[in-house]
Amino acid sequence: MEYYNFSFDPPFQLISDSMNTSDITTEEHSTLLGLKIILSLFLSVITLATLLSNIFVIITIFITRKLHTPANYLIGSLAFTDLLVSILVMPISIAYTVTQTWAFGQIICDIWLLSDITCCTASILHLCVIALDRYWAITDALEYSKHRTAKRAAVMISVVWVISICISMPPLFWRQAKAYDELTVCSVNTDQISYTIYSTCGAFYIPTVLLILLYGKIYIAARSRILKPPSIYGKRFTTAQLITGSTGSSFCSVNANAHIGHTHTVETPVCINHIKIKLADSIIERKRLSVARERKATKTLGIILGAFIVCWLPFFVVSLVLPICRDSCWFHPLLFDFFTWLGYLNSLVNPVIYTVFNEDFKKAFQKLIRLKNIS
Repeated sequence: MEYYNFSFDPPFQLISDSMNTSDITTEEHSTLLGLKIILSLFLSVITLATLLSNIFVIITIFITRKLHTPANYLIGSLAFTDLLVSILVMPISIAYTVTQTWAFGQIICDIWLLSDITCCTASILHLCVIALDRYWAITDALEYSKHRTAKRAAVMISVVWVISICISMPPLFWRQAKAYDELTVCSVNTDQISYTIYSTCGAFYIPTVLLILLYGKIYIAARSRILKPPSIYGKRFTTAQLITGSTGSSFCSVNANAHIGHTHTVETPVCINHIKIKLADSIIERKRLSVARERKATKTLGIILGAFIVCWLPFFVVSLVLPICRDSCWFHPLLFDFFTWLGYLNSLVNPVIYTVFNEDFKKAFQKLIRLKNIS
């Protein structure tokens, strides 16, 4: 996310200057050129992997009927957003990172910056709405299931894009157009400190606080559901009670007697044992599956949150601190490029996490791969 221009000498500026002098040897020139080629190839591999992985997630959701749910529509929208990052942002960023000189003119610069900030912010905010959807589903399952529709998911996605555009648009109103040959740096002017605070808080700090709070509540709610005993006919039973029948025998006897027309209590040990065992097995199995799903979903969300913070925190800390302290701070520009691409890497990490840690996606993805191999 190329937010800001910190007025640093480009990392390869000294290289470029030295290459224009007669002092540099042919061997040094070849070494520098080789390093740039290696860097270009490495960043291209990341970009291609991001492109393909998000396409696979979108296709997997589209062709797998089981994944046609509002929750997965949000995941599909996240994949589409990350796909846009790989198409609109990362390829141009490769050229800019390697050459450290903007050579595409003012119009492309404006489009690239707008796409960069909008898509990266939308990717981050998608994580928030996915966590919010998960929080509502786990804390108010019965009520929220009535409103958890594709239309509601579409509204949430629309809100994400509106907020993202509101964060990315302001710099276009105060930027100064330059002639093609004068524009060598494409970045947002950091003279507007208020925008720096507004954009970093809106795109990262507020969503991060929200994600942490939501994940904390989700974890507590999931743990409570995992530890809570199953419920039958409005009454809770422990696993021991279900197996021993300490509270279930009278239920079986009464229902058995009513069925055969008796008005007095008759011992029916076969019926008791049969219903008791079936009931225990059924509930224990449902409980086991529910616990497994809760653990996996909570684990996946936790991994996504951790990956998101690792990828974006360094960039946004630098982006907020440096424009404020200006000359009082020094930061190597190569590190800033590294932090920028670390943020882009989050668009690759998201689909990988879902295909590896989400069982439904993993099975659907494996089927998709097998179909491709067969054809």
